[in-house]
Amino acid sequence: MSTVVIDQVSRWFGNVVAVNDVSMTIGPGVTGLLGPNGAGKSTLIAMMAGFLAPSAGSVTIDGEPTWRNEQIYRRLGLVPEREGMYDVVTGRELVLANARLHLLPDPESAAARAVATVDMEAAQDREISTYSKGMKQRIKMATALVHDPSVLLLDEPFNGMDPRQRLHLMELLHRMADDGRTVLFSSHILEEVEQLAGSIEVMVAGRHAASGDFREIRRLMTERPHQYTIRSSDDRALAAALIAHGSTSGVELREAALHVRAADRAAFVHVLPLLARHHDVRLYEVAPADESLESVFSYLVER
Repeated sequence: MSTVVIDQVSRWFGNVVAVNDVSMTIGPGVTGLLGPNGAGKSTLIAMMAGFLAPSAGSVTIDGEPTWRNEQIYRRLGLVPEREGMYDVVTGRELVLANARLHLLPDPESAAARAVATVDMEAAQDREISTYSKGMKQRIKMATALVHDPSVLLLDEPFNGMDPRQRLHLMELLHRMADDGRTVLFSSHILEEVEQLAGSIEVMVAGRHAASGDFREIRRLMTERPHQYTIRSSDDRALAAALIAHGSTSGVELREAALHVRAADRAAFVHVLPLLARHHDVRLYEVAPADESLESVFSYLVER
């Protein structure tokens, strides 16, 4: 098991600050690095991979710096977002070349296992120039996996993949996490991160905006009311009781349901069933209306 530690890292290009005083720790499991385009995700991954030197701070894997440390690549695999590849070689040849660069004792077998892992056996002897974008993503994944790394960094890995390919990659990353590997992938697609990541690191405008799973992040935002959709046997009576109690900052009846804003989540969750029982109202559904990752992300960007 390996741990990536980013300690007060900044990176600037001339007068442009791409990453600004970021600290986070990435451990075993799947971690999603979420942020809009231009948030600094790719720059941060490049520093984790040792391709860029931090302008300030440090990036280490298991205590070893990633910058100017070629030995780190024995335990690190990288799938970059950029598509630059050797189009005139076959997929198998590319993976095999990477196995040989790692001086693996049996590069042919290692390459065959990696190609099979990403489900590219049927196309492995075709030139990469004939691959779709999704196929290129999968063969890049094979090159990153060929030496069995303990840390895997993926920059927008789902770009260009069809639904079947995306599902296969998600299953693969889950298996790797179950094996104790440290997997970090970046994305600006909210659903990808919500479906796959056990923990989330949010980047906004080069800064580290939040950390945790998306529900934990949302619960920290106490200054913004939590929103719920409620369906009951008597929505009007329940609305009147909630307004009279004062545990909500807004109650609206529309679309055959109550839409409630609760400024104090803990108090609201406690008092709702008590009020319903006191007024002889049966609760059919109580669902958070704003706990999707999209809601969390929008709030973080707007802060």
